Amino acid sequence: MADSSAPTSRRVSARIGGIAESATLAVDAKAKALKAAGRPVIGFGAGEPDFPTPPDIVAAAIEAARDPRNHRYTPAAGLPDLREAIAAKTRRDSGYSVVANQVLVTNGGKQAVYQAFATIVDPGDEVLLPAPYWTTYPESIALAGGVTVPVLTDESSGYLASVEQLEAARTPRTKALLFCSPSNPTGAVYPREQVAAIGRWAVEHGIWVITDEIYEHLTYDGVTAASLPVVVPELADTCVVVNGVAKTYAMTGWRVGWMISPVDVTKAAANLQSHLSSNVANVSQRAALAAVSGPLDAAHEMREAFDRRRRTIVKLLSEIPGIDVPTPQGAFYAYPSVRSLLGKEIRGTVASTSVELAALVLEHAEVAVVPGEAFGTPGYFRLSYALGDEDLATGVARMGDLLREAR
Repeated sequence: MADSSAPTSRRVSARIGGIAESATLAVDAKAKALKAAGRPVIGFGAGEPDFPTPPDIVAAAIEAARDPRNHRYTPAAGLPDLREAIAAKTRRDSGYSVVANQVLVTNGGKQAVYQAFATIVDPGDEVLLPAPYWTTYPESIALAGGVTVPVLTDESSGYLASVEQLEAARTPRTKALLFCSPSNPTGAVYPREQVAAIGRWAVEHGIWVITDEIYEHLTYDGVTAASLPVVVPELADTCVVVNGVAKTYAMTGWRVGWMISPVDVTKAAANLQSHLSSNVANVSQRAALAAVSGPLDAAHEMREAFDRRRRTIVKLLSEIPGIDVPTPQGAFYAYPSVRSLLGKEIRGTVASTSVELAALVLEHAEVAVVPGEAFGTPGYFRLSYALGDEDLATGVARMGDLLREAR
């Protein structure tokens, strides 16, 4: 009999076989499949705006598709004019002054996240990751050979990690910190003074920071999202900024993101991308050029709708016994604790985990939510409120009716 541990017996490599499916996309796919089968499922899973891409951006893409220049290979790091425009947009929106050769255009923000870790992390290096965290971060760290070190937060701190917590998790192997504000999945936004303290701590200990700014324009109640390398300029030489057009311009399907980093890191990541995927689709790049070069009017209109839905979902969730929901200040997610409901009977079943409770909610209320296990913190649900107002109200009401049966 063949040795099952021998390399020739493995059909899938251990590296790839160990990757978990994206929980958020899996929940969204299941909700859509049930809906296609005729069940009136309302999905709170996917993190994407329910608005169409603005017409001027679509028009730019149509024009680009007709232009033969866009039918050929282009530079792997991105169209030069798009890299220039992203640098200008970054100066305009966050105050971070960068040049075009610090910008690498990627196939969505996910590729930027992966390439950032792949470029700066060596096998065995530790990456501090405040939890709850976006599901893709630990998988990208693992693919780069790094070791994820979760730094747990909860609703009592507004899901904000303190310098003291980060310092307690730091070891001689700590190479980087993943920082996300506004946060997916919690909607938390770090105050400027806390951003400054974290940045100074990172500089003091020579720790790289990968900061995800994809939700920079989605903040509420007068709150603003401060950019780490702007607040702490001395961090710029050991900082990678990840961003993209997906959330601000309702362009999740266009697959255009970017990373901004010191020139040597950007060049190394571009070398990786030249072999991995080469250039991002030119039509999408031309659409992104129109997006980042234009006004933010459409983004502000979407933000107004998200703000209205945010207030609605917090109110409705707060009325459900056993649910504790902080008010998010950014992004388009609510992250309520459902720990008080675990261990209680609902329609003859006792859910001991938030995974099991989410399955009950899907089966009996026909509402799809993502359990906290996907984000490193069991006992929570993530609900995206980037869906229509009517579906939002109906979905939370259905879930509430079911959860009120808990005994």
